[in-house]
Amino acid sequence: MKKSIFFTMLALISIQSYAQKENNQKWNFNNLDGWKFEHQDENPSNQCEIDNGILKIFTRAQSWDRKKVRTAAKKYTSGRYTWRTYIPQMGEKDQASVGSWIYCDDHHELDFEVGYGNAAVRKQLNAAPDDMIAYMTSQDFPSTSVPVTIKPGWHIFEIDLTIKDNKYYVTWLIDKKKQHGVQLQFGNEISFAIYCSVENLKFLGDRIPQQDNYGLYDFVKYQYHK
Repeated sequence: MKKSIFFTMLALISIQSYAQKENNQKWNFNNLDGWKFEHQDENPSNQCEIDNGILKIFTRAQSWDRKKVRTAAKKYTSGRYTWRTYIPQMGEKDQASVGSWIYCDDHHELDFEVGYGNAAVRKQLNAAPDDMIAYMTSQDFPSTSVPVTIKPGWHIFEIDLTIKDNKYYVTWLIDKKKQHGVQLQFGNEISFAIYCSVENLKFLGDRIPQQDNYGLYDFVKYQYHK
């Protein structure tokens, strides 16, 4: 009987481990299979294009476009989330953001939002004229937002979730370098969808965008770990 229980437990552990590894995924954007549009505006245009494995999302000047794509599945928990994202030279003072982020609901959301930044934040960071501002944000539990300067170009953005005291500990990394970390007040009872977005957001600048703005995505990857 004991041997039977042991092998049953071993089988269950093996099945669970296999299921977790099956969640490991990489999307190279040859298409949008496994993704869906989730725009948050009244503009019916998707404004998403794919060319040679690169996803482009853009917003229009003089608009409040908020264009998003996300994984169809909302099943991702602890692990490392990786985006290879191109940050352009965005319009001076434009209220626009290139986002690489994960979302469950309005209280459980972890972000990279990159834009020109408002004048007060740029002054605080002593930003150079060609610097963009990357915000690393937890919406709630706790609420935190830390800005850093970043140059236009391709970057690796990573959100790493580990379990500490049965809750998530989140680390934000840019180009493999840790930039911010915080202990969250929730754990793997919360699962996420993965997002790419370009949105005209008021807190990212000082005026409605004066030019079209865009972001490019080479790939997105999720790798499970405890």
